[in-house]
Parts: sequence; C-alpha cells; structure tokens
Amino acid sequence: MSRSHRSSARALLGAAAVAGTVLLSACSSGTTEEPADAGESYTVEHAMGETTLEGTPERIVVIDSPHLDTLVALGITPVGATESSAANGVPGYLADKLAATTTVGLTSEPDLEAIASLNPDLIIGAQVRHEALYPMLSAIAPTVFSVNSGTDWEEQARITAAAVNESDEMETLLTTLDDRAAQVGEAVGADGRTASMVRFRPDNFRLYGPDTFSGNILTKVGFDLGERDWNEYSMLELSPENYTRIDGDVIFFTNPAGDPNASTMGTVTGLWGSQPAVLSGNTFEFEDETWMVGIGVIGANSILDDLETVLG
Repeated sequence: MSRSHRSSARALLGAAAVAGTVLLSACSSGTTEEPADAGESYTVEHAMGETTLEGTPERIVVIDSPHLDTLVALGITPVGATESSAANGVPGYLADKLAATTTVGLTSEPDLEAIASLNPDLIIGAQVRHEALYPMLSAIAPTVFSVNSGTDWEEQARITAAAVNESDEMETLLTTLDDRAAQVGEAVGADGRTASMVRFRPDNFRLYGPDTFSGNILTKVGFDLGERDWNEYSMLELSPENYTRIDGDVIFFTNPAGDPNASTMGTVTGLWGSQPAVLSGNTFEFEDETWMVGIGVIGANSILDDLETVLG
C-alpha cells in the first residue's frame, strides 16, 4: 500500500466511527476487465464505479463470503477475510486453503484498522452490505464491490474474478459447474419434481427462491422451487404456523442453530408430518455453512456432492 493510501486511511479511520449501517441498493452493474499482463494496469467496472489496479494484486482482503469462495476457487489465498460470526473463523469447507489468512472482524462489521495493518493492494466486498464503508476502504487500498451478496451469486463470482484479472478462468469454472449440475439432475431424477429449500431461524423460517445461492443450484439441477411472491432477496420469511408452505416433493433444510429447540425447527418438524415430502421420507438436512454461507463455485460443487449422496 502506498504512503498516501496509508496516511489517508489513518485520517479516515481516526475521523469516522465504524457504524453498523448497511445500505441496500437495487442498482445493477456490468463487469468488464481490460486485458493485462501481470505487471500492467487494468480497470474493473463494478457496483461503485471503476477501479484501476496497477498489476495483478498479491495482498487481497475479502469482507464477504461469496468473494472468498471465488478467490479460493481461482487458486488465490487472501491475506485477510471477515468471519460470518464471532469466533467462527473462515468457513470450515475452505479452512485447509486459508490457514494463513488473518481474520479482520465480522462480515457485518469489518475491522478497518485490522484491514489497513495488512497493507492490502486490493479489497473486495459487496455494496449491499458495505456501501457506507466504501470511501474508507478505498482510502486503504483499491476497492471493488459487487452489487449483491448471495442473491445472484454469479455476479459476485464474476466481479471477484475481474478484480484479480481472471475472468476467463471464472467463465470456465461456471460452465463446468452448469454441466455438472445438469448431469447430477439427470442422475437424481430432478426434472418434473418440486423442492422446498428451508432455513430454520430462531423466530421464523425462510423459504429460498431461485435467485438465492442454494435455490439457484437446485434450479440448475432441475428442481422447481415454485411460483411464489418472493421478496427482493428471492426469499419468504414465514412464521411456524405457515409450515404448509413447505410443500415440495423434496424438502432440503438447514438449521444454523444446531439444536432444533433453539430455532423454529423443533416446532415446524413437529407439525409437518402430513406434508407429502415428509410422508414419503424425502426430507434432508444439510450443513448450513456450505448451503447458505459457502457461496461460490466450491460451495456449489459441495451442494452437488450432497445431492448425489442423498438422492443418487
């Protein structure tokens, strides 16, 4: 990081308290990348405008999980990354690749001082989560933001790949994933079957639609998630008494709380006995860390592995 970036970062860090404000944006953004050799500059168009990088970055900090998965899929180890919740560290399914990565606060509240101390030459995050922090992050190092996080996950994959000058490789990975999803769908007989993707939470449960990460992978496989009045994040937030909305031929679910009684899982599973998938024995619980948090090519392939295991 240049001397001017360091001094600007110190000034901004001293003047601004890191608020927990999360600003939402419905805007869209293109992803372009000028061809560049390792030592040449290139410009990335992203959610916040344009960022020019002087050669391929080597010290990258990531402050959201979709971008983290993407870097690892591209064979890149970031020097820093946020964690989804305190003391969780990096996602377990990526841990063996990220032993040298330093934690820089929570995804909901990145630690700007910790980020600056790593002397990054690139920071990657999401406008939907961290728009308010963009000026401060940009003062530390060149910063690239996707529009979304999780919703429309391939946008995050492409933005991240563009930021590290690896767009062609990412397109190959995404094409390979689509091909594999089609093969898995044929093997498990997904075509013509409906599915409900559920995440149990402390006070409600979520149904996930086709534009969420796990919902998108299930759709690629060939399952139909149904026509519903999905919200802007392609979800429905429902109270336990609405358990009949979990009406797919197959039910896939996660319970991040672990204990069914620490979430709505205990209540809902005590009520849903007459649902078609339950009666036919087609309910399957999976790891929340990969199906919900592990957003990216590696996480997607883990979902396909799980589907092959339980339905193959």
